[in-house]
Amino acid sequence: MNTHKGSCLCGAVRFEVAGDLAPADACHCTMCRKLSGHYFASTDVPRDRLTVQGNDAVRWYQSSEKVRRGFCGTCGAQLFFDPPHRDSIAVAMGAFEGATGTHLHLHIFVADKGDYYEIADGLPQNPQ
Repeated sequence: MNTHKGSCLCGAVRFEVAGDLAPADACHCTMCRKLSGHYFASTDVPRDRLTVQGNDAVRWYQSSEKVRRGFCGTCGAQLFFDPPHRDSIAVAMGAFEGATGTHLHLHIFVADKGDYYEIADGLPQNPQ
């Protein structure tokens, strides 16, 4: 079985995903842009396939009634998008080490995207 490892910038939080990664999406909503500095690309991972080391360094921000976002309390790297009511958690694509074996397949919340860039990769774009 494939495993994919990743970490925050400083290494205080490390994680491993067992199995192949699902295609990623890019979220252009205002919250993702403010938290990441641009848009946020992530892949949904079943919770039972994600192992996190350094949980004590993970800080959670409740960004809405339905979602919390996990980041490293030391370096500030955004790592997780967690809707607790779902069986999966989104993991930041940029936090993986090495090749992921997946690809971006969708842009979401493009109605909120910044005016300073265009999306020209030909992938589907959902307004919400």
